[in-house]
Amino acid sequence: MASYMDFLSNLIIILALLFFLLVFLYAYNQQETYGRKTKKYHPVAGTVFSLFIHFNTVHDYLTNLAKKYKTYRLISPFNGEIYTTDPMNVEYILKTNFENYGKGTYTHDLLEDLLGHGIFAVDGEKWREQRKVSSHEFSTKVLRNFSSVIFRKNAIKLGNILLEAANNNHKIDIYDLFMKATLDSIFKVSFGIDLDNIWGSSKQAVRFSRAFDDANTLTSRRFFDMSWKIKKYFNIGSEAELKKNMKVVDEFVYNLIQIKSEQIHNTTDFSITESRNEDILSRFLQLKYKDPKYLRDIILNYVLAGKDPIGLTMSWFIYLLCKHPEVQEKVAKDIKEATKVKEEIKNIIDFAAYVSEGALKKMQYLHAALTETIRLYPALPLDPKICFSDDVLPDGYHVKKGDVVAYLPYAMGRMEFIWGDDAHEYKPKRWLDENGNFHPENPFKFTAFQAGPRTCLGRDFAYMQMKIFSSILLGCFVFKLSDVNRIPRYKTSINLHIDGPLDIRVFKRFG
Repeated sequence: MASYMDFLSNLIIILALLFFLLVFLYAYNQQETYGRKTKKYHPVAGTVFSLFIHFNTVHDYLTNLAKKYKTYRLISPFNGEIYTTDPMNVEYILKTNFENYGKGTYTHDLLEDLLGHGIFAVDGEKWREQRKVSSHEFSTKVLRNFSSVIFRKNAIKLGNILLEAANNNHKIDIYDLFMKATLDSIFKVSFGIDLDNIWGSSKQAVRFSRAFDDANTLTSRRFFDMSWKIKKYFNIGSEAELKKNMKVVDEFVYNLIQIKSEQIHNTTDFSITESRNEDILSRFLQLKYKDPKYLRDIILNYVLAGKDPIGLTMSWFIYLLCKHPEVQEKVAKDIKEATKVKEEIKNIIDFAAYVSEGALKKMQYLHAALTETIRLYPALPLDPKICFSDDVLPDGYHVKKGDVVAYLPYAMGRMEFIWGDDAHEYKPKRWLDENGNFHPENPFKFTAFQAGPRTCLGRDFAYMQMKIFSSILLGCFVFKLSDVNRIPRYKTSINLHIDGPLDIRVFKRFG
């Protein structure tokens, strides 16, 4: 019923919009014909209706257009939409003229039901305040040490599940496991809560996780579905589903906030303050942030940042290593040399003891292999901004106030003019110098962690978690695809999720 209502409402909206679009195109062509066009605009590559038609493969559709034009427009009846893969434009948007490009009311409205007034959905003072507090928290040694312990524990838990699969020669959905493990990690680090989602022992946690993932996907549809506000008003189709999922999400999070607030309020034994102070929610509460709605928004923004990008990146990483076994063996060798494991390892806990902070820093090839994965499969494949006043981009083309200006990390990772003729190839060595040391690229060329004032605060934490998981798991196991012919597809969402399971088989490197 929901899908039928979606189809019906979309058909009505599309027919109406097509009429307005034809009027717009006629006026535009008349303007060209009589020479009244005085400004230079990016080439037209299509209309926004194409985004909805190509929804399931939208990032490849945008990439194919980017191969024809570094920057282009899609005609829309409401506002201009400009898409760019030009690093000069990206630098201008994210740094040089930063104040003129932000979320705006357009993006905020799209994200508000899911992310509220959290850092990923706001501009101005709200953004600056949250970034300042978050920046301070990420810089503390307490949080870094606490996080490291949690990542290691969850990597060992995941390793034990893989060990059971290896012993029984069972295939296992590594994507599902990574998403559960990273949710456990982000909740413990950010909110001091043990979900134990990886074992599925908490029905509430499983229900929350599913609802959050579905809400993420349904929210992303709004970027390509011009009828979403009508559906929301009448509570039909995808918007009705989103409302149901957000009810589950909100109930879970508000309950979590209440429990944590009561724990802090009722704790009088200051000998245990260390456990109170380590997680981020406790620190926000101690900074006198009491509004449950504000804390709810902060929580869900942290969950989005800490769960999905890490879990899906690790999944794409394992997939690429299975497709390139020679790279997998180089990564395993890098881990072995960095950890200096000499004795016979009998279990995963023994190996994890060798994965020290110093050893992680030495894993240059692993760092390169992870970064190469992110280049091809960035967690955030498309990042839209709103232009606040008329402007001219570095390529000489105009943008108007209210235009959506989006840069495309997914497409940029596949552009030959940026990475060379081998842009589509998985080659970790492109990130290493002649001495085998990792060297970073220009952040306006490698845009997965944004750049300028909005550079991702959790980048180092993300690498730390990914390297801890990778070193423990690849130090103990060999990974192979269950179906070597399967090519996983992404699911169009805010983040670049894998559509469906990623079944693999694992084989022990020890014992």
